[in-house]
Amino acid sequence: MSDLRIKLFADGADLESMLEMRGNPLIKGFTTNPTLMRKSGVADYRAFAQAALQAIPDRPISFEVLSDDFEVMHRQAVELAGWGPNVFVKIPITDTHGNSSADLLHRLAAEGIRLNVTAILTLDQVKVAAEAVAASPSSVVSVFAGRIADTGRDPVPLMSRAMEILKPYPAVELIWASPRELLNIFQADQIGCHIITATTDILKKLDLVGKDLIEFSLETVQMFVRDARLAGLEL
Repeated sequence: MSDLRIKLFADGADLESMLEMRGNPLIKGFTTNPTLMRKSGVADYRAFAQAALQAIPDRPISFEVLSDDFEVMHRQAVELAGWGPNVFVKIPITDTHGNSSADLLHRLAAEGIRLNVTAILTLDQVKVAAEAVAASPSSVVSVFAGRIADTGRDPVPLMSRAMEILKPYPAVELIWASPRELLNIFQADQIGCHIITATTDILKKLDLVGKDLIEFSLETVQMFVRDARLAGLEL
């Protein structure tokens, strides 16, 4: 893993898991979203964010706006950015009606806010996002490669093209978001992607990298036998 160029970000909203991941030197940042917060039972957004930022003041953390109204999103983005210098504000590429958030992104970028443009799945959206945040001090464009793969499409060519699109924008980095398996980390690294953000379940598999396959096969057989006994299965 030491030869990886890509930065690994932990994706989640469970504070205990975030603190565990903070102890891993491979983890260079964190991302959250409202769906993950709901899954983790977060009820107080500000309290959760303040606890996370107090514990992790030295790495980027992305927090997302909650509104579907662009003016309210602007107000929320300004508040979120004020929570800490390491905060990146997540803005979806469109609202829930499909209206582009480009104007809002331009406005926030001009105000010096670090942005994470999220929910991107097409190259046209990559272009719109990159141009919109070009004036920000540092921003990321988050392409949901895992969701692209869920449709039966290979995300690698699209992500490679996205890297080409971002070349004229040195302050904008590409995130390979929502990976489905550990292999995606190496695929993203191979094309030069800047960041990959993965859930704890995937990141915990890092210990398997390079594992001997004969040993892994034996452990699998042992698991089947053990679980059959524990379940009391008989023939």
